Amino acid sequence: MKNTWSKMLLTALALVLLLALSACGGAQSETTAPAEEIRTKAGGSEAAQTEAETEARTGTEALPGTEALPAPETDAAEPLPAGKDTLVVYFSATGTTKAVAEKIAAITDADLYEIQAAQPYTSADLDWHDSSSRTTAEQNNIAARPEIGSEAVSLEGYTTVYVGYPIWWGEEPRILDTFVESYDFDGITVIPFCTSASSGIGRSGRNLAENADSGNWLEGKRFGAGASEDDLRAWIDSLN
Repeated sequence: MKNTWSKMLLTALALVLLLALSACGGAQSETTAPAEEIRTKAGGSEAAQTEAETEARTGTEALPGTEALPAPETDAAEPLPAGKDTLVVYFSATGTTKAVAEKIAAITDADLYEIQAAQPYTSADLDWHDSSSRTTAEQNNIAARPEIGSEAVSLEGYTTVYVGYPIWWGEEPRILDTFVESYDFDGITVIPFCTSASSGIGRSGRNLAENADSGNWLEGKRFGAGASEDDLRAWIDSLN
């Protein structure tokens, strides 16, 4: 009987020991992985290393399964196109000079700038039969300098400036004197032109050159209201 209990006790101990060993083996199998799998998860493979390096360089996560791409190259900002080098400036009280100026600007591919009077000229102001009209008073006063109302224009970058105006009382309108005295024409070729029904350009071009006291002023030309593009082009070509 005693031997029987001893055998039973030994058997029970053996079973307990067997169960303990099985539990340890199961726990190890859940937490242990092949060495290659550990390297892949830790970034040991080439693909994982590439992704890690990309993220470190760019601060962004690489997409799975993609190769790291080099950072895109950015071109330096291109310079802005150069501006035009010719400007057509004009004053026109009735629109006649404006029409000629626009044609000259189109032929020469020039910028266009209109001199506008701060106090626009009315029909009464332009009445040359009236000895007390505004224009009569201005033209009779060589020192008159009517105020310009249009915004100032920059002459920077221009090498040629055409200056157009009507002939009033045989001379340039005094507002043209205001304009040329307000700018520096150094290094610029200045070409006057005028419009009139019959009067020539007279001394107006020379008056403007003297008042400007800067720039290379060429001999000007007078045009009628119906000046054609062909006539204007022929004149412009003759200047070269």
